[in-house]
Amino acid sequence: MKDLAVRLAALDADASAAVQVIAYFDELVEAGAGLQSIVRGAAVLAGCPARLDDDTRRVHIRMLPDGTAALGRSLDEDDRWPGVPAGSAMMRLERSGTAGPVDAMVLERAAAAARTVLDRTRGRAPATDQPAMVELLVDASAPPDARLRAARLLGLPTDGAAYATVLHGGAVRVLKGDADPPPERAGIGPAGPILDLPVSHEAARIAVRFTAAGTDDDPGEPLIRYAALGALAELRHVPEPGALPDVRILEQPAAPWLPATLHAITTTPSLRAAAARLRLHHSTLQDRVVQAEHLLGWSLHDPHGLFRTHLALVLRRLHRNP
Repeated sequence: MKDLAVRLAALDADASAAVQVIAYFDELVEAGAGLQSIVRGAAVLAGCPARLDDDTRRVHIRMLPDGTAALGRSLDEDDRWPGVPAGSAMMRLERSGTAGPVDAMVLERAAAAARTVLDRTRGRAPATDQPAMVELLVDASAPPDARLRAARLLGLPTDGAAYATVLHGGAVRVLKGDADPPPERAGIGPAGPILDLPVSHEAARIAVRFTAAGTDDDPGEPLIRYAALGALAELRHVPEPGALPDVRILEQPAAPWLPATLHAITTTPSLRAAAARLRLHHSTLQDRVVQAEHLLGWSLHDPHGLFRTHLALVLRRLHRNP
């Protein structure tokens, strides 16, 4: 991309700048940046204040060209400011007149990036019901004073502990350190100082991938704390868990009972306890174990086989929660 920008610069400065704008926002999206970072990038690149407004979600973010946040609406709003829709939101540059080629590209790419974030949280407002402030709190690149101000607006003690949760589907919530987690499928980050919330958020994003629906098809815990994962958290680096033979073998069309049965066997102290969880007669479960060993190709009666099975189930969840 950089080489292309250099070649274009010799021919057309606007074309070169447009390529760099595309690369910049693509990198933000790939890094999982929040709305605050996206609007900040638009303001800095355009050299004028930028804003994102979504009245339906009560999202209002305004950034100055020096990269600092300006909470609240501008005093001199102008309907003639150039803008591009970002789903139900509107991305605008506070500049009068028609947007030039570079400004138009900044608006288009910033709006597309913002729409990606908004789609991730659509229909799932955080407990505070102020998604923009939550995004700011967990944005490591935001100025500390702006994040502390957001915490105060959300009713969080700036000198106390807080933690982030990520719901299945991507919505983010920030809660006081002593508050109970939401009664929903979610990953829970560790509690710590307000300014450490980006770390808690990243941990929660990892933890939510290890959650399950708690059904026969998707057995497991719907609420996972990152701190409880330990070394298992490193499994997130497996590039394609669904391609592993031990994971593929769990998807047996002729044995829909297999995942729930294996989960019960690997998370209870005995076959009798597993049978009780599954509400099966002990002898029925023993028959299933024989069938399962035949399908898997390894034993469920020794520590190695049980560990291998548990690992396959965990990787299956990671595959289902990319």
